[in-house]
Amino acid sequence: EVQLVESGGGSVQAGGSLRLSCTVSGFTFDDSDMAWYRQAPGDECHLVSTISGDGTTYYADSVEGRFTISQDIEKNTVYLQMDTLKPEDTAVYYCAADTTRYTFSSCAGGDVPPDELKYWGQGTQVTVSS
Repeated sequence: EVQLVESGGGSVQAGGSLRLSCTVSGFTFDDSDMAWYRQAPGDECHLVSTISGDGTTYYADSVEGRFTISQDIEKNTVYLQMDTLKPEDTAVYYCAADTTRYTFSSCAGGDVPPDELKYWGQGTQVTVSS
């Protein structure tokens, strides 16, 4: 059974840091491109960062230089270190594998293709106060 389980969300003041973790099972982690998405209230689901099996990374412009994605293949876990957090980073953050688009109408639902849905986690809330 495919599972992606996020943890590490919470509330923090602007300028603070959080580290999200996503532990996966049920598929070959090191062959997958792992991604973090986020969805704020009333907004679409947007790609934040990705890391491929060879370690190649991508960051959205809005988080470049503040967020760092990494992975521990032995632990089947991908991380998102978030520093210098801003109120506009407030969102539910989702871990996903092998996604095909930068934006969806809704994370882990909406117009995510049905055969991709099982490769999404349940989300973890990040709240940044000013």
